[in-house]
Amino acid sequence: MTLQKTTHKHSTGRNKKINPASFRYVFRLNEEENNQFLSLFEQSGMKVKAHFITSLLFNREIKVVKIDKSTLDYYTKLTELYAQFRSVGVNYNQIVKILYRNFSEKKAAAYLYKLEKETTQLIAICKQILELSQQIEQKLR
Repeated sequence: MTLQKTTHKHSTGRNKKINPASFRYVFRLNEEENNQFLSLFEQSGMKVKAHFITSLLFNREIKVVKIDKSTLDYYTKLTELYAQFRSVGVNYNQIVKILYRNFSEKKAAAYLYKLEKETTQLIAICKQILELSQQIEQKLR
C-alpha cells in the first residue's frame, strides 16, 4: 500500500489584507506633549490612536466635537423643568374646575386670586429662564 501525498490547500485563518501596513515608526513624547496629544485625540472622536496619527500626518480631515458639560447640564435641567411646567399647567386647569365646582363663587375667586399671585411669580421665573437661555446661545456662537 502506497501513501499518496495530497496537495490540497486549506483556507484557514484570517483573510490576507490587500495592502498590509508593514512599516512601523516609534516616537517618544514627554508628559506635557503626551497630555496635549491625548487631549487632541479625545477631541477628534476617533477610536484608534494610530488612525488619528496617520490622519494628522497626511492632512486628512479630522472631526472635532467639543461637549461643554455645563451647557449639557443646563439643557438637561431645562428639559426637566419644561416637563414640570406642563404638569403645573394641567394641575392649574384641574384646580380651577374643582374650585368652581366645590366652592361658592366668592370663595373660589379668593382662592383664584392667590393662585394668580403664584402664577405671576412663575411667569417672572420663565422670563429669567428665557434670558439665561439667550445668554447661553450667544456664548456658544
